[in-house]
Amino acid sequence: MKRRQFIRYAAASAAAPLLVSDISKSVAAEKEAELEIIDIHQHVNFHGRMNEALVAHQRTMGVSKTVLLPAGSQIMSASTHQGKSNGLAARVFGTEASARLAAAHPDEFIYFTNEVPDLEGAKAELEKWLERGARGIGEMKYGMDCDSEPMQMVYQIARHYDVPVLLHFQHEKYNMGFDRFYKMLEKYPEVNFFGHAQTWWGNIDKSHQQEEMYPKGPVTPGGLTDKYLSDYPNMFGDLSAGSGRNALTRDEEHAAAFLEKHQDKLCYGTDCADPEGSGEKCSGSQTQAIVKRLLTDPVAQRKVFSSNARRVIRFD
Repeated sequence: MKRRQFIRYAAASAAAPLLVSDISKSVAAEKEAELEIIDIHQHVNFHGRMNEALVAHQRTMGVSKTVLLPAGSQIMSASTHQGKSNGLAARVFGTEASARLAAAHPDEFIYFTNEVPDLEGAKAELEKWLERGARGIGEMKYGMDCDSEPMQMVYQIARHYDVPVLLHFQHEKYNMGFDRFYKMLEKYPEVNFFGHAQTWWGNIDKSHQQEEMYPKGPVTPGGLTDKYLSDYPNMFGDLSAGSGRNALTRDEEHAAAFLEKHQDKLCYGTDCADPEGSGEKCSGSQTQAIVKRLLTDPVAQRKVFSSNARRVIRFD
């Protein structure tokens, strides 16, 4: 029993003694009402943030479990260097740093692994960390097609180790060919995929213009993202970052219906630097509030904030 609970029940018993069974039932009811929050999208050294600030940030946000998504090597292969950056490497540390933080706080953090897919030795690097305890692969943020041979190598590894892959979709920059991604969902039905970022969230709108990163205004239902979530059991959505928040705020009537419809396929994430660790400047705190406001059913809320993530990612 938590100290605050004990004090409350002790004070109550002074006026009217409670049976032990009554106290146990009350504690159980309060625990049932608590909302577990899992964050599937955070980074070590994001924009230079120290680990202490990250830990403080997650606790302030009420997050009980966090997935650390590392960068791949800072060395880029030929294909990733053709006018497109290695998405995370300049701002985020690699798998080893994520593994160290997870080892220091095993009850709060787990980690994925990552590597530039067409870099020599990428397969061995990914497999090494999956053998050591990484729980997934990503965030994959490289300048290549989402259905290219190197990316399919990643999907094959994920299938072998039974772990999910988290993809950053950004038009003409990262994981290009979003309109063809259904072929990967069909080719690798055993692999669970998380969709994330501007192109993923822009395509909730059937009328989306692919060049727009943060579109505004009413949404026409039936976009590619809606179809992928509806038609493929192995496709899930990552609500993190400004792109996820924008998808919820640009048309709240649509967002409420979208959350209700896909309550079994969406997962909460933050993907915010917030160097002070307070949570006040984090898009994730705003997304958390928006989801709670638009999705009022407690059962549906638990799915989005924790249950769906637990179905896809091994936390224990």
